[in-house]
Amino acid sequence: MGEEQNASRRPIASRSSSWAIGTSAWLARTGVTPNTISMLSVVFAAIGASLILSTAHPIAMISAAISVQLRLVCNLLDGMVAIEGGKKTKSGPLYNEFPDRIADSLLLVAVGYACGFAWLGWLSALLAALTAYIRVFGGAVGLPQDFSGIMAKQRRMAVLTAGLLAQSLETLISASRWSLLLASAIIAAGSLVTCTTRTIRLARSLERL
Repeated sequence: MGEEQNASRRPIASRSSSWAIGTSAWLARTGVTPNTISMLSVVFAAIGASLILSTAHPIAMISAAISVQLRLVCNLLDGMVAIEGGKKTKSGPLYNEFPDRIADSLLLVAVGYACGFAWLGWLSALLAALTAYIRVFGGAVGLPQDFSGIMAKQRRMAVLTAGLLAQSLETLISASRWSLLLASAIIAAGSLVTCTTRTIRLARSLERL
């Protein structure tokens, strides 16, 4: 059972950090459920998306970047409270995946509109969802879920965070939004490559069954 959990769990280095262990242990002692934490990630993503769409003011961009990171913290803690905290539920896998897809879409689509290329934001969101679909499909057919790729979730959010912080500086000297456009383009291209590499790995693994 332990091996099965590891196979379906994203490898995250910060999971072994003292702050994550301490925070998840504290949450596990409260009445907060892992599913609630998962849904909270959507709230932070919605806040970030609203800030991105409303203005390119440096404070808004920095606040949006913080919202992105808080979304990731929720994604880290929900699993730790569920597994290490012993509060796993039967509906946990649903809450583990669906809020992530919503949060990704809110942020990536917002960036597309903010930089003036709505189609690029929608493309980024579609490809991000497809990377997750390929991963989960692999698990559904009995293979370990494949979290590899140059634009897995943590890297998508890292690029987005960097783009938002860069935009906060760009806004000080120009009305342009090249930083957001570049971040959106990198995420879309990287997600396409990730979809391709994961599909190839999946096909090869299936052939070996």
